[in-house]
Amino acid sequence: MAQTLDAVAVRTWCSLALDALGRAREEIDAINVYPVPDGDTGTNLYLTVESAAQAVQAACAAPEPALSDAVRAMAHGALIGARGNSGTILAQLLRGMAQVLADRDTAHADGPRLALALRRAAESAYKAVAHPVEGTILSVATAAARAAQRAQGDCAEIAAAAHRGACAALDATPGQLAVLDRAGVVDAGGQGLVTVLAALVESLSGERPRSRPSRTTAPHGNAPVAGSVVKEGCADVTGTGGPAFEVIYLLEATDEAVARLRTRLDELGDSLVVVGGDGLWNVHVHVDDAGAAVEAGVEAGRPHRIRVTHFGAEDAHTTGATTRERTQRGVVAVVPGEGLRDLYAEAGATVVLARPGEPPASGELVDAVRRAHAREVVLLPNDAELRHTAAAAAEQARADGVRVALIPTRSAVQGIAALAVHEPDRRFDEDVVAMTSAAGATRYAELVLAERQSWTSAGVCQGGDVLGLIDGDVAVIGTDLAGTARTVLDRMLAAGGELVTLVLGDGVPGSLAEHLEAHVREGHLAVDTVVYQGGPQSAPLLIGVE
Repeated sequence: MAQTLDAVAVRTWCSLALDALGRAREEIDAINVYPVPDGDTGTNLYLTVESAAQAVQAACAAPEPALSDAVRAMAHGALIGARGNSGTILAQLLRGMAQVLADRDTAHADGPRLALALRRAAESAYKAVAHPVEGTILSVATAAARAAQRAQGDCAEIAAAAHRGACAALDATPGQLAVLDRAGVVDAGGQGLVTVLAALVESLSGERPRSRPSRTTAPHGNAPVAGSVVKEGCADVTGTGGPAFEVIYLLEATDEAVARLRTRLDELGDSLVVVGGDGLWNVHVHVDDAGAAVEAGVEAGRPHRIRVTHFGAEDAHTTGATTRERTQRGVVAVVPGEGLRDLYAEAGATVVLARPGEPPASGELVDAVRRAHAREVVLLPNDAELRHTAAAAAEQARADGVRVALIPTRSAVQGIAALAVHEPDRRFDEDVVAMTSAAGATRYAELVLAERQSWTSAGVCQGGDVLGLIDGDVAVIGTDLAGTARTVLDRMLAAGGELVTLVLGDGVPGSLAEHLEAHVREGHLAVDTVVYQGGPQSAPLLIGVE
């Protein structure tokens, strides 16, 4: 495990941080009373890191990626994908780190350089916030930087010291902000930063730091103060009022124009955070006049990806959205092949195609929800690995005023079962329950080819072996597709079943389906079989048993 920070460690850090925020997202959302009690800080941080992780993954595709390329990609990805107040500040923290880590043409950074990067991160984040206050993600970042500066050793030791300092600062946030103390919680943005720093420690040392207990629930029956409006990282503006809109956009503009923009937006509202540089900025502000905030951006340069959210209302919108009448209900599904895409589309679903090695990001799922143009949407991720991504997308879509139900389908055949019982005319809750029940009652299997020798739950496989995965675990290792498929079917049908679904991948002959249909009839007379073509990019064979 690397004790210095190189491009691979940066990629690992982003991946671990994304997974950790996926696990912690709901908890962080739940303690979000600051900047406004709208329960989206965890989701916004997840979406910001997701964008950073994707950019780093692309930058590290080269055989020997450079540290400078990786950290610049991380900062740029976070900048263009930053969501909310916490996400925008996190983007600036990562940009500050990148400014130090990319300023030398070296393959890796040592401990002192990482400590300097953390210090630069905290300083640049403070400068990006118009009216910084203590008890926020800014305080946690500063404490982490100070702890790192005091520490000595390699990158793993510096990161561990920073994490300990951040944890102590996080525990102190309720004593710095009254609204946190009244609610009995720590700062949500600070909690997210601690999660990101824990991932940094794990990427460098190979060990995940033990989580420290923090106040995340009301100790005396206290609840978040309804209607209070306080701005994370900005001046405390408590009370029952507050700006009506959150406005976020990317802006192409000069430094001089952005300086004038800061002054103008500070006059219009509060919670102002402007991050970025080198001609590209991410602007975040809370205002009553959303149009004026956008116009100020137009005067400064070229704003795009404009997003306006109305606090306390059911709906939000992205500029440029269509005004055609919404349908009552839609289904959005992720599918692994072009043949299945056609099948799902014929059933009325809005489809997101998952390509091998390129899982869709939450932004793609949100875009698909918008394309469905429905008041109610059922989301079928059809992959266990997409659960956090889909959950974040669902939260984002709900902020757009769409009622979203996430059914945790783990395979396309479970999605097919759910679609089969979908009835858009019945009550939404009843439809969701029926679809969830149908998906849950469907066992699923996948047959794939082993790429290399490796250990599996069914033993050692060799490159070229056929692996039969049942409910996500390798259950059968075979030498040919037909024989392995028969064994998998027999194991799945041993527990009973009424319908077998076969999805053939591209290049798999139809004679295999006929062979398996006959095999099912011979041993299970009452079981029907249906066959679909998965097309390119799907697995050689998917099996569902209902």
